[in-house]
Amino acid sequence: MTNTAQSTRSSELRDSLAALRQELHVLANAIGRTIRIMEVCGTHTVSIFRSGLRAHLPTTVRMISGPGCPVCVTAQSHIDAVIRLAARPEVIIATYGDMLRVPGRTGSLEIQRARGADVRIVQSARTALRLARDHPSSEVVFLGVGFETTAPATAATIHEAAAAGITNFSVLMSHKRVVPAMRALLENGEVRIDGFLCPGHVSVIIGARAYQSIVDEFRRPCVIAGFEPEAMLRGITRIVRQIAAQDARLENMYAAVVSEIGNTAAQRALDEVFEACATPWRELGVIESSGYALREKYRQFDATERFRIAFGPELPRAGCICGRVITGAAEPSECKLFARGCTPLTPIGPCMVSGEGTCAAWYRFGR
Repeated sequence: MTNTAQSTRSSELRDSLAALRQELHVLANAIGRTIRIMEVCGTHTVSIFRSGLRAHLPTTVRMISGPGCPVCVTAQSHIDAVIRLAARPEVIIATYGDMLRVPGRTGSLEIQRARGADVRIVQSARTALRLARDHPSSEVVFLGVGFETTAPATAATIHEAAAAGITNFSVLMSHKRVVPAMRALLENGEVRIDGFLCPGHVSVIIGARAYQSIVDEFRRPCVIAGFEPEAMLRGITRIVRQIAAQDARLENMYAAVVSEIGNTAAQRALDEVFEACATPWRELGVIESSGYALREKYRQFDATERFRIAFGPELPRAGCICGRVITGAAEPSECKLFARGCTPLTPIGPCMVSGEGTCAAWYRFGR
């Protein structure tokens, strides 16, 4: 692109953003009350803070962070169980990097590794399966954490393990489904949510129409948007436009990537290996049909059954309000520990550990 073309594009973008901001302010003034929009995606949360988008919104349009960080929503009981499992000498724990430093009641995986536990950071479930092939005398346990974005890869890996007859590989399941959590937040009613900025990555898998039940049953606008500042601002403006018109519709502003029906191949992989189940979320408790359990055919790869894991009570760290942050009930600045005892170097809750955590985003970009 030539300098002239770049300059023209920059000018057009500035004009577009200015027009969107002006429309948003006019709409917000006409509505005349505080509008609370929840972004249900950790990447959106980080992008909103990194871009400084909040500063361009009317004071009556509030963005609230939802349960969009997979590490942050993992139940405390699951974190504690993983840490206990890592202490077993025959076990190799394979995990994504964000899980390493999440605090449990008795430390973290990072601390267990320092004590001699075999904890490996992997980039994919298939890498964990390769560890099982390379270490046949060990039990490799992969931590299945994430939403519909990462769950298909876990499903495909379990299918591959079954086909290859690998018996020393299992998964500690903590995969989550986004839409049931959105429903739970609305049914709970503790936090008023006027509309949802729906996640881009998850929507690629589940498809735009997965949110239609939220629109139909709860009369809340749902808009799928990308991650650039202009895309997010357009999505927010569409939501406010609907609220001003007393309307509630599903709009897909990310149609170049997200289709109506989603990724059917990924959905088939999920359906082949998993079935929906009730599962615990941090702060939200057990939500029906919000998790994935292994079907009977693949149950031998369930680490919970293989190691007879008993999950303990949900006991969050004293003083940590991470659970309230991920449900939109509080902001990180309301926590007495934020940026004091709890920092990215000394995290007390998972929201400060994960790169998609709201507290970490506030610490880096929003203070």
